[in-house]
Amino acid sequence: MSRSLLSSALSLNGGYVDTMGFVALNGLFTAHVTGNFVTLGAAIATGTGGLLAKSLALPVFCVAVMAARYFARWLKRQSRPVVPVLLVIQFVLFVAAGLLSYVLDFSVPNSAAELVIGMTLVVSMAIQNAVHRVHLPDMPPSTLMTGTTTQIMLDLTDLIFGEVEDRKKLKARLKRLIRSLFLFALGCALAALAWRYLHRLCFFGPPIIILLAYLGFQQEEKAEASAA
Repeated sequence: MSRSLLSSALSLNGGYVDTMGFVALNGLFTAHVTGNFVTLGAAIATGTGGLLAKSLALPVFCVAVMAARYFARWLKRQSRPVVPVLLVIQFVLFVAAGLLSYVLDFSVPNSAAELVIGMTLVVSMAIQNAVHRVHLPDMPPSTLMTGTTTQIMLDLTDLIFGEVEDRKKLKARLKRLIRSLFLFALGCALAALAWRYLHRLCFFGPPIIILLAYLGFQQEEKAEASAA
């Protein structure tokens, strides 16, 4: 699996997890923190549920990113593969969230079940964000589409009106951006359908996506090592 395909898999997962968390956990955004600021304000103003989970999401996310960063550096010092190990951790966290969602009643706002499941997903997506920012820096973000959409519109404008010197480079970047946006949206749609028709079983979608990403990444690593 190329870095581009790994980035695509993470974009699909980003859309899926964010939608799944929002519809299943009282409006909790698990993949990024911006939405939680908005929904936290709405919860305070209207008295809707999930106030505690939304309040905890930011500090938990920040601590998880710092821990992932520290652990990744430790792995590198030990000459161990960073991305595969972090993907395994993310997979384990998603499986844990899926099992917890199957045995616990998370429908009650601010319940212990909602908090545990929600924060497990937040930690897992914090790891994904860290992996993407550090190891796929030239790829479009997998969890935040505002900047991606803005850049698509800017690039399209430059392409249409010819205000760019390297059209080949711009087209390549535009292709990556559009693919990321499409896969994120596809993940959102799949999560919505999974929640509607499978309910709790929808929580087992993310570990499947990450497992496929991991297996593909490992296969590509072996192929590159054999070719070297």
